[in-house]
Amino acid sequence: MPEIPFLKDFVIIIAASVVVITVCTQIRIPPVVGFLLTGILIGPFGFSFVRQQEIVEIFAEIGVAMLLFAIGLEFSLDRLRKIGRPLFMGGSLQSTLTILIGGGTAFILGSAVSQSLYLGLLLTLSSTAIVLKLFTQRREIDSEQGKLVIGMLLFQDILAVVMIMLLPVLAADESAPAGSVLLRLVGVILIIVAVFVTARFVMPRLLYAIVRQQIRELFILGSLAICLGLALLTESFGFSLALGSFLAGILISESEYSHQVVAEVSPFRDVFSSLFFISIGMLLNISYVAGNLPLILLASILILVLKSAVVAGVVLFMKYPLRVAIITGVSLAQVGEFSFVLFKVGERFGLLEESLYQTFLSASIFTMMATPLLINIAPRLDLVIGGWLPGGIGRKSVPPEPARPLSDHVVVVGYGLGGTYLARVLKETGIPYVIVEISGEIVRRATQAGERIIYGDCTRLEIMEKCHAGTAGIVVFMITDPVAVQRGIRLVKQMNDDTDVIVRTDRVADIEELHRVGADQVVPEELEASIEIFVRVLEHYRVARNVINAQEKLLRGERYEVLRSKTSVPVVSEKLMQWLTAGTTEVFLVQEGSPSCGASIRQLDLRNRTGVTVIAVVRGEEPNTNPAPDSIIQPGDSLVLVGSHAHIEKAFQLLEGSAETE
Repeated sequence: MPEIPFLKDFVIIIAASVVVITVCTQIRIPPVVGFLLTGILIGPFGFSFVRQQEIVEIFAEIGVAMLLFAIGLEFSLDRLRKIGRPLFMGGSLQSTLTILIGGGTAFILGSAVSQSLYLGLLLTLSSTAIVLKLFTQRREIDSEQGKLVIGMLLFQDILAVVMIMLLPVLAADESAPAGSVLLRLVGVILIIVAVFVTARFVMPRLLYAIVRQQIRELFILGSLAICLGLALLTESFGFSLALGSFLAGILISESEYSHQVVAEVSPFRDVFSSLFFISIGMLLNISYVAGNLPLILLASILILVLKSAVVAGVVLFMKYPLRVAIITGVSLAQVGEFSFVLFKVGERFGLLEESLYQTFLSASIFTMMATPLLINIAPRLDLVIGGWLPGGIGRKSVPPEPARPLSDHVVVVGYGLGGTYLARVLKETGIPYVIVEISGEIVRRATQAGERIIYGDCTRLEIMEKCHAGTAGIVVFMITDPVAVQRGIRLVKQMNDDTDVIVRTDRVADIEELHRVGADQVVPEELEASIEIFVRVLEHYRVARNVINAQEKLLRGERYEVLRSKTSVPVVSEKLMQWLTAGTTEVFLVQEGSPSCGASIRQLDLRNRTGVTVIAVVRGEEPNTNPAPDSIIQPGDSLVLVGSHAHIEKAFQLLEGSAETE
């Protein structure tokens, strides 16, 4: 049987990836970095285990197409509306400034104009794969820095497609006619217009025809055919595979089937994009890195500092606090995976000589590897950096002083969904409150609605003083930024240790830490949802309210220790079984039309028919305990019943007329 060289290489790639990714997971390094390390180790500059690198690069091209296809699927008008300001304002300012400063620096250092612009483009892009994964793990996607990061990354991803289109123009010699360049740009615009028209009128019908067959394999193949087919079509017109796959994603994103397409295509995308990162790692010349390590480290540091400063400056310009600006800047400081796509395209057009190519490639990989550590320390950097800035830049907002001094009020930190509902209840009950919110847009809308709200960062003493947190009865933290919450709690307790602090969290693991820094009550969403479900289940089986209340106290006691500890579960289950099988008391309200209306207690004969005893009949305000057997039941009476849970269930069915019990 003939040997298949690529199959052997493919097995080596997969096996090496499994080992490296397993190790990376144990030491909390993102998988993308692991794939890069895999390529470095098995590539031609490492142990040279892989011989068919050209075939790996072919699959890598498909991986890039799949990545851009997934981005196109997320490019919906709804999503753009939700993150409009971070996307358009933040993304455009960050990209423009990075290109100008990065490209300008390269030009000053002696690079040609086209090469300088190319380097600026490479610097602009950050790693969507790494940053979003880390923010998801940290539960900060819905925080202000999370929204900014998502908006800027999405803008960069869209810009990456435009960059790929323009690289041939940058690489063209000076004799290339301007008309051909203009014609190419017009062609791209026409293609995009055609795509949006097709997305609106043709694609929903095509996908419906596929879905109607109810064959999963057909749905998967159809999705892949749309992605790769349009990629080939755009390549045949002289554009890139990546552009076509991105447009294919946009086509499908406007249909109601886009979520299922994402689910079905994700495994293919993950496999091929993994090969893409591995192929990038194969390009790294270890000998060059060893011989030029100081230069590469210097380049890495300059990239991290430049991008962090640009992004943080843009965020400050958008009137966000310093802490949010620093976290966002550091999070987007690395060079992204789509820069490697530009590496590949630029390599074909000769935009970088080998030495500069290896330096920039090595520095880019180093910045990606440094990202997890930088994101971990970013929330604490503003305490250091803020002290260096003159005049408290980014440290203060100037909120209006409340109309009168506040005391024994509620401070609501965060005016999202939970904060909005809490404020509504406080208003209806007449309890005074003041809101602290970090989003200027939310503050503007809430102010117009007549809310007492202060714009500012809850981690700043001057902001908490403005809302009189020291004289508040309760401070409630409804935000999703764990570091900001901890620092805010410490501030409140420094101002007045007697002020009660209630914290909402979606991380069970944070309960002990939040109590340690001073929280009086921590409400974990997941555990509270479990308790609410538990209560409703017991209510369905008509467990006495006092039993339910006792169990709720047990579950919430000792900081939810029962729910968090595996060893306590059998004890709780045993107690529940005892309560469920024990007797209880229940009240049944007799309504007009009930089968029991007009009947006497003797005629109902609940004891013999169901095992339940009627110990009292309440009529109006008068309770009649130990009622006589001839007592007639009237509409509006409340029957107090005693028996086991199973017997009371039978009695309710009989009294409601929903079952005939003999």
